[in-house]
Amino acid sequence: MANEEVILTQEGMNKLEEELEELKTVKRAELAQRLKVAISYGDLKENSEYHSAKDDQAFMETRIVQIERMLKKARVVESTDNSKVQIGSVVVLNDIEMSEHIEYRLVGPAEADVFNNKISYESPLGSALLGKTAGDTVKVAAPIGEIRYEVLEIKNV
Repeated sequence: MANEEVILTQEGMNKLEEELEELKTVKRAELAQRLKVAISYGDLKENSEYHSAKDDQAFMETRIVQIERMLKKARVVESTDNSKVQIGSVVVLNDIEMSEHIEYRLVGPAEADVFNNKISYESPLGSALLGKTAGDTVKVAAPIGEIRYEVLEIKNV
């Protein structure tokens, strides 16, 4: 897993680069200032502000390393053909049982964000959708049972 490539859309790559820049410049400076103030309170053993800032610093530095590794192994993939579902495609689905329409963007696992309707191509629904065309029906196993979706439309962003 450590040597696997990281599949990203261009949007995902841009967001990671922006987050990395923010962490390395703005957030590091803010944490350095917090640490400076906390140290001025003295007695570091019982200084909760100091320990909190050190914990935040460790978390931030871990995130920086994580993003740098992802960017080194990143491969940007964008959909170019809206005749079939690919990574980067926006897919409009009809939940057949509920008769509800929902729109998802198929992305790599590092970008998946269900709250923003971005699902990984490795997820059960994402993998079922890959290669499908408008009019196809997919079945996905879910904790509540099998869910059937009809692919209504495929868009490129």
